Amino acid sequence: MTSPQAVTPELRQWIIEQARAGCPPDTVLAAMRSSGWDEAVALEALNHTLQDVLGSEAAAQAVAQALPQPVAVPEPALEGSPSVLWAHDREVTVLLTMRHPRVVVFGGLLSHAECDELVAAAAPRMARSETVVNATGGNEVNAARTSDGMFFGRGELPICARIERRIAALVRWPVVNGEGLQVLHYRPGAEYKPHHDYFDPAQPGMAAVLRRGGQRVGTLVMYLNTPQQGGGTVFPDVQLEVAPIKGNAVFFSYDRPHAATRTLHGGAPVLAGDKWVATKWLREGEFA
Repeated sequence: MTSPQAVTPELRQWIIEQARAGCPPDTVLAAMRSSGWDEAVALEALNHTLQDVLGSEAAAQAVAQALPQPVAVPEPALEGSPSVLWAHDREVTVLLTMRHPRVVVFGGLLSHAECDELVAAAAPRMARSETVVNATGGNEVNAARTSDGMFFGRGELPICARIERRIAALVRWPVVNGEGLQVLHYRPGAEYKPHHDYFDPAQPGMAAVLRRGGQRVGTLVMYLNTPQQGGGTVFPDVQLEVAPIKGNAVFFSYDRPHAATRTLHGGAPVLAGDKWVATKWLREGEFA
């Protein structure tokens, strides 16, 4: 993992000078990106510096102008900090919550028998995992993703339909707005390097992808077994690692296709044993 970039007094002074010269925040942000600054670090530096100069409310408005507009996202019923949630047909425990990024770790979302059933149903259909190609909207094998995987159609099997109804109740998002479950198998040494799950609308191949239900706005990763060592879900922007415990799940949402959501995440290498997960991606609209 690379060391975070340091926001120096010289950079802050430069931002102040640009603001006083009338440069809009999106222009300043673009200049920082072209100079090699990580976008999330640049946004934080811009926000904090403008707060000092303009005041918090004006700074928030200025920085917001440089970002895509936020949209509604799935959200569990966490008002009042409950320790247990009812998810359609099962009690699920709340093990961890974060606001920014919005991350929630759930305990016991799936029973061990359900985990085993999903693995058994998916195993005969596994093939090398692919990623979406920005230029075309198609899929291809990528060296950053060294797992095997397969997709179920939404509601393809009774167990899929049951889990999808449970997820919909848990995060308060329609079943029809979800992609089918994807099951992944990571052998020793396999990983998925840090990435974002949203689609970059600036890329030429994404228009066709976005027509099938709009932008992705949430992800739920369910652990179908417990590896002997390694294989956690990592969030590098906030130095968080979620342990892959059978039956548990990690949920995160992103209200705009931008690094400011701090939802950069990856699957850490499996060091011993293997790892099985089921991933559910949630869209803005009905996925077809």
